Amino acid sequence: MSKQVLIVGGTTGIGRELAAAYARQGASVIIAGRDSTGAERTAKELNAETDTAQVRGIAADLSKPEILKDALSGIDHVDAIVLTGMRRDNNTIAGYDIAGATELAITKIVGYTTVVHALRSRISPTGSVLLFGGLAKDIPYPGSTTVTTVNAGVTGLVATLAKELAPVRVNAVHPGMVGDSPYWADNQPAVEAARARILTGVVPTMRDIVEGSMFLLENPAANGVNLDLNGGHA
Repeated sequence: MSKQVLIVGGTTGIGRELAAAYARQGASVIIAGRDSTGAERTAKELNAETDTAQVRGIAADLSKPEILKDALSGIDHVDAIVLTGMRRDNNTIAGYDIAGATELAITKIVGYTTVVHALRSRISPTGSVLLFGGLAKDIPYPGSTTVTTVNAGVTGLVATLAKELAPVRVNAVHPGMVGDSPYWADNQPAVEAARARILTGVVPTMRDIVEGSMFLLENPAANGVNLDLNGGHA
């Protein structure tokens, strides 16, 4: 039986690149997005790009945790779960948007946890779970009120899930600015501003984050790790 990987949030950006990397290695990959049409379309694109038939798409909206158990019911086993889905939220205290904050918190805390809850009995004992946080947990910026709080909460999830799911391993990756991601690729002024604050002077790429993610997913000694991938910040 081939390795089976579930990537929730695998239809765009880093999640999509990680899906392609696993497909090229021969893994069976399930990518989940907010709707089945988009997920299936992306799966078809990935199969063409990787010259495989390893990827399939399903709908699993993290902002609606009550539907996740049914959405994931067709997965009989899984060796790796990647939770990278999120909602963008620019939220200050002065202009606090309760609806946006609630959706982000549900997506990354309740949604992530519900996926693991739903699949806990179907994860291989030698399997792993990878959560996505972000640099904002340590370096807030104007508008990161909820993002900073939720990404810090991901570190708490790593700690508790690693205990509850053992021997399944649980880790998190916390990227900084990812210069070629769809969100930042068209905003080069912001990328250059970030470069000035990065100690290496090199803005991380999606490939950098994919390689770090695969290390956490595959290395049997990596457990309970919160890995920052940002080049170091002054």
